[in-house]
Amino acid sequence: MATDPRLARDPRRTNTPPHPPPPPPPLESIPQQKPLDPRNGTDRDSSQSSQPRNSDGDFKLKFCTVCASNQNRSMEAHLRLSLASYPVISFGTGSLVRLPGPSISQPNVYPFNSTSYDTMYTELNGKDPRLYRANGLLTMLERNRSVKFGPERWQDWAIGTPRLDHKDDRGSAGVEGGVVDVVITCEERCWDAVVDNLVEREGKLNRPVHVINVDIKDNHEEALVGGKAILELADMLNAAAREERNRSGGEWRNGAGGGDGGGASFDDRVPDVIATWQQKWPNLPALWTLAWF
Repeated sequence: MATDPRLARDPRRTNTPPHPPPPPPPLESIPQQKPLDPRNGTDRDSSQSSQPRNSDGDFKLKFCTVCASNQNRSMEAHLRLSLASYPVISFGTGSLVRLPGPSISQPNVYPFNSTSYDTMYTELNGKDPRLYRANGLLTMLERNRSVKFGPERWQDWAIGTPRLDHKDDRGSAGVEGGVVDVVITCEERCWDAVVDNLVEREGKLNRPVHVINVDIKDNHEEALVGGKAILELADMLNAAAREERNRSGGEWRNGAGGGDGGGASFDDRVPDVIATWQQKWPNLPALWTLAWF
């Protein structure tokens, strides 16, 4: 089902056959989080739930979530995964961070990597608090600043470089080494950008990574539904990985296929896991490929 993207430029996969859509799943409320001060983390509870649990058998895959601006869909999924104790990081693939403004021709634009969510919140709240509270931007930014410092750009990520300056981010424990096992994008153009970028990087670490797209409309309501679906997919992938790890009797190699660590068998099972998940979530069409860091 997968094609090594170093050998094929477009590893796009067809969707599973459509099924009649089920009733929309109920939206779950997200616990209130304390805002994170830019880069110092002084208001962060050191016992936050994003720390991975160490109970027997509680193996955790490492995840990365991606959308266009690292604001809505990827951040909702980032929060959901971190609250479930998964190691997780998140990125955007756009050239700039774009948020709705007073008109379609007047967006609020910010650079990636250097602008904090707290700065965006303060600026928009100062411009027009009624408008930006009504359209959900202030609520979204309140959530985001409780998760990490600010939006990061996928293309600027130094894969394999330790992320020691992100220790205050939710879900940071476990991804300090700068690599993940699964990348989940939230829009097909983001999936394209990630796969193309990985091809350009030429897989110098020789480390496989599963790149999955879950197509989610970019609004706050759909982000909540999509975040729940992504968490369910993560649980299913993690269960399969744990089974293969236990079956092999070896140590997991952080997603490295081959050897005796269960990686190769897990890689083979991923398409079936996604197909099973897709039957429950037919309104969130999925794409998948196996790529390389």
